[in-house]
Amino acid sequence: MSISIPLSAILFDAYGTLLDLGFITERAEQAFPGHGAQLSALWRDKQLNYTWLRTIAGHYADFATVTADALDYSIERLALTASPQSRDELLAAYWSLPSFPEAAAALTHLRHKGLRLGVLSNGTPAMLEAALRSSGLDGLFDDVLSVDAAGSYKTARAAYQLGPDRLNLPLERILFVSSNGWDICGATWFGYRTFWVNRAGHPPERLGVSPNATGRSLTDLMPLFV
Repeated sequence: MSISIPLSAILFDAYGTLLDLGFITERAEQAFPGHGAQLSALWRDKQLNYTWLRTIAGHYADFATVTADALDYSIERLALTASPQSRDELLAAYWSLPSFPEAAAALTHLRHKGLRLGVLSNGTPAMLEAALRSSGLDGLFDDVLSVDAAGSYKTARAAYQLGPDRLNLPLERILFVSSNGWDICGATWFGYRTFWVNRAGHPPERLGVSPNATGRSLTDLMPLFV
């Protein structure tokens, strides 16, 4: 890993990094048999697209609103019919996501190494509080930061600035961890040291920047802090 001075803190993305979005696919399949994978993929893509479009245009709406709008679009796009109950149950899944199996052990190891741990996520404060509590990870973080405070989504600089502002640390002392290649690029551009949890084995984004290190799970972070 390429760092010039020791790290003092680690900030984690939440969705897909700590919290397993495969749970959304399972719930979508229960609601719409035979369409779960297609619906969940379109929903996630549209959810992210709406965050970027709203940030570019300066029309912020919180992540709960964006998530609901993206679901409604996706259901209509796929010509599915959702009852109010099934729609509400799908949205509620974002508030009760499980963590990835290795997350608790990896975070506990990092805490024992004296690192300050935090979350920096697009989720609303209420969504993050509920999901971290449901996943059992809520007691492992010193800071939980929502982009609500910036009024802009990642990859806006204002969103990433929440980290050093809260931690009161220089950027080179903070490691940013995400499973999303676009998020890693944004954080690297901003100035964080970055670790890409490339769970899906995707190729790197062609945006002229690279993470400082890459692994396939959060477990791969642990050898960096022995």
